[in-house]
Amino acid sequence: MPNRPRPFWRSRWWMPLFSLLLGALVFAALAIGGSVTNGLYGFAVMAALAGVFWFGGRSDTLRGLAGPGRDERWAMIDLRASAFAGLVIVSVLVGAWLWELAHGDDGSPYGQLCAVGGLAYILAVAVLRRWG
Repeated sequence: MPNRPRPFWRSRWWMPLFSLLLGALVFAALAIGGSVTNGLYGFAVMAALAGVFWFGGRSDTLRGLAGPGRDERWAMIDLRASAFAGLVIVSVLVGAWLWELAHGDDGSPYGQLCAVGGLAYILAVAVLRRWG
């Protein structure tokens, strides 16, 4: 079987360039909103993150986060970390929604975010059950 090239998101360049792109988007959004100084700070933070990914290539953790050092072990770590992060976000959203309701507010936008998350979960379960 021929050796296929690695996908671009598994290259050493992916996370540094992605971080810079996100930094540019943060800058643009804040500049459009009238806060150029905060946009520059946001871009600087993302540029620093890009530097960490670029110059920290010997770190197993950074290689796993960035993409080029991934294997089956990293796929499982990523899956578990994503599930944990999702659980934390859902817990915070439900807590914020209940807090808003308890204070006489309508729960927005937390209720909508909970609904979108719940529908996405149900859709993912249905799709993965069928084709996963």
